[in-house]
Amino acid sequence: MTQTIDRREFLKLAGLGGAVFVSGLTGCAAMGGAKEEDFYFVQLSDTHWGFQGPALNPDAGGTLHKAVAAVNALSVEPDFIMFTGDLTHTTDDPAERRRRLAEFRSIVSGLKNKNVRFIPGEHDAALDNGQAWKEAFGASTYSFDHKGVHFIALDNVSDRAAQLGAEQLAWLKSDLASQSTDARIVVFTHRPLFDLYPQWDWATRDGAQAIELLTPYRNVTVFYGHIHQENHHMTGHIAHHSAKSLIFALPAPGSLPKRVPVAWDAAQPYKGLGFREVDAEVQKAAYELTELPVVKA
Repeated sequence: MTQTIDRREFLKLAGLGGAVFVSGLTGCAAMGGAKEEDFYFVQLSDTHWGFQGPALNPDAGGTLHKAVAAVNALSVEPDFIMFTGDLTHTTDDPAERRRRLAEFRSIVSGLKNKNVRFIPGEHDAALDNGQAWKEAFGASTYSFDHKGVHFIALDNVSDRAAQLGAEQLAWLKSDLASQSTDARIVVFTHRPLFDLYPQWDWATRDGAQAIELLTPYRNVTVFYGHIHQENHHMTGHIAHHSAKSLIFALPAPGSLPKRVPVAWDAAQPYKGLGFREVDAEVQKAAYELTELPVVKA
């Protein structure tokens, strides 16, 4: 069954990180005969709950609520919803960190679709090795199968060294071993796995090892957040797509001497925040991305 959503309905999704469509790609024999049919999921990223900065986003306390309402208003429910990190804004206070995580969880509990998944960002997890985040959300590394697609969630933020680490890489290798080389695989991370711009912390120190493990598989796509903007990159045949942020935009990699957030433009509210539509071709196992503008809610 193919699900469709009217484009005008998408234009209501002010500030969403991404709306992702997946079609029934071929090659899932290793998944035990999992049913293959078209579906879509919604990706949101970098909500930074607890952030305060009128110069960057005077609606910092309202955008997440608007996003929840927008997803709930979709006439066709997504199969699941994925938050790709930086759910909350960093704080040195462990009690405040837990309070922000609890508030975030309370707000997103308002989503009608209860199939919601999460991975941490460095703002959530780097200061305590992910302890508070895991108390609230459970494992930060996991995989699941859905309608013929194998999804993998990786944690490249809890380690302050901005790496996956040997234990997680071994887990990834073991998880991939159960998949055929033509399986459809989607990976979620917060930081990019490749070296986009290491000077701005836009990299994963051992990401090349993860890419090496993924390379034998022909149909792999990576969705990530962290950089607060749209970016598309190929490592061989593996496509990497970043999601925009809900909170504020960041400049293009290396375009400025320092990584300084883009100031809020009152004449163009929500500029730099947005979402995208991603269509997957069944035979080609390729994703066609259409970036859509954000409109004021």
